Amino acid sequence: MPMEVPVNYLAVITSAVVNMVIGTLWYGPLFGKKWIALMKFTPEQMAEGKAKGMGKLYAMAALTSFLMAYVLSHSLTFASAYTETTGVTAGLMVGFWSWLGFAVPITISSVLWEGKSWTLWILNIGYYLVTLLAVGVILAVWQ
Repeated sequence: MPMEVPVNYLAVITSAVVNMVIGTLWYGPLFGKKWIALMKFTPEQMAEGKAKGMGKLYAMAALTSFLMAYVLSHSLTFASAYTETTGVTAGLMVGFWSWLGFAVPITISSVLWEGKSWTLWILNIGYYLVTLLAVGVILAVWQ
């Protein structure tokens, strides 16, 4: 009989919201100007993007934030059982290893094949690290 993996949906929803807040701060007041410059966006391109409407983009970002938190909650359940680790330590561990094993290798292609700068990659991968650590901790504490 398969093991049922419990999911705390309140923790998953909270994690998705926190992910969105971190993204807003990271790509807004903290590093927004640097990110825009590294992406080589012109003011016209920025205005055009805003004119198209950001609602659909934010809805998709919210949906994928929820999906990431949901999947990470499962990873946390399995990792906690395997390592017999719980709480903040388990959340940081799952967040870090997910970042190192998935986010880093997948996003490095933007530098290797798409011609993006290492600085842009570091800025982006830093966001993923902070987000995965925060989401991991939230999920672990509420598990």
